[in-house]
Amino acid sequence: MVDFRSIPQYSFNTQNQQFQTSAKTETYEKPLVTVDVVLFTMTKGELRVLLLKRASEPFKDMWSIPGGFINLGETLEEAAKRWLEQRTGVSDIYFEQLGAFGTPDRDPRTRVITVSYFAVVNFDKIQTPQALKHDDTAWIALEALPALAFDHQEIIHHALLRLREKLQTSPIAFQLLPQKFTLTQLQKVYELILKKEIDKRNFRKKALASGILFELIGETKMDGFHRPAQLYAFNQIKIPTETLGELTS
Repeated sequence: MVDFRSIPQYSFNTQNQQFQTSAKTETYEKPLVTVDVVLFTMTKGELRVLLLKRASEPFKDMWSIPGGFINLGETLEEAAKRWLEQRTGVSDIYFEQLGAFGTPDRDPRTRVITVSYFAVVNFDKIQTPQALKHDDTAWIALEALPALAFDHQEIIHHALLRLREKLQTSPIAFQLLPQKFTLTQLQKVYELILKKEIDKRNFRKKALASGILFELIGETKMDGFHRPAQLYAFNQIKIPTETLGELTS
């Protein structure tokens, strides 16, 4: 049996010290790191994303998604939240990491790797509408996206695909709705994200039988010139993924 106590303890430390010394003298290319956030909302009957018009080069006067360079003392998530809050005034919203985009020529200035996030928010939550005060900021419908800076078109595309996946496996649709909503509003969220019409009768039948909704007895909402529509709330329990997927099947 090997007596590990007999092995010199300085060997690792010596090698480690040599590596650290070597690392200080060697020159490495240092790519920069940014975060970018695709923020979805639903307003004026459309699924929209928040875009900013760039004030400087590169891509001056072109639209881009919110984001920027990270600070050395913050995590990627903290940086994403910071940039998002600066533009929307909202901090408590659903968001998750989407992925990294690092094509060498994605930024003409230097090598920049961006870690992207996607987020969803109910439009009414933006009570401090910093994102609506400036001419350089707009909520643009997905169907009307202009040419975008960097690779932001590709990032939005991937964010939409992730949103569609999450729609089938999580209650993410309710993040786009007010706390009290009608079945028509719920169906509209699904139709806008999936980009397809859903049979109204079938959808309502499955939604009501799914157990994911609370009927708010006695609470209704006027819907145009039609009779008042029943209001519902999200049943915040653990939802089986098959329940959500069956709503659009």
